[in-house]
Amino acid sequence: MIDTKTHGIIDYLTGALLIIAPYLFGFATGGIEQWLPQILGAMTIVMSLLTNYELSVAKVIPLKVHLGVDIASGALLAVSPWLFGFADLIWWPHLFVGLMEIVVPLFTKRDHDHMASRTRH
Repeated sequence: MIDTKTHGIIDYLTGALLIIAPYLFGFATGGIEQWLPQILGAMTIVMSLLTNYELSVAKVIPLKVHLGVDIASGALLAVSPWLFGFADLIWWPHLFVGLMEIVVPLFTKRDHDHMASRTRH
């Protein structure tokens, strides 16, 4: 199992990776293959800043909601090369990071919300 602090670290690193990946891996074309991961990366960072776990600045979003959004955005990212028709240009970073965004939440401990709410009092 992944603890919530480790999940937070993974979130921030993944968000940053998604934002810079188009430049690192040569698909900064201005098309959806570039801006979809960048939007999802920015969304991951913002959501992490607002999630009820150790590495946030405002504990607004329940952890379970955060994990559900991670899975949904991971699924979208993983299928995006074929869904939006750019698989002939680039597909592997979208698929790899998308699958990671599905797997990591599935192995993250979900009992943090209860513990975090107790520590705020």
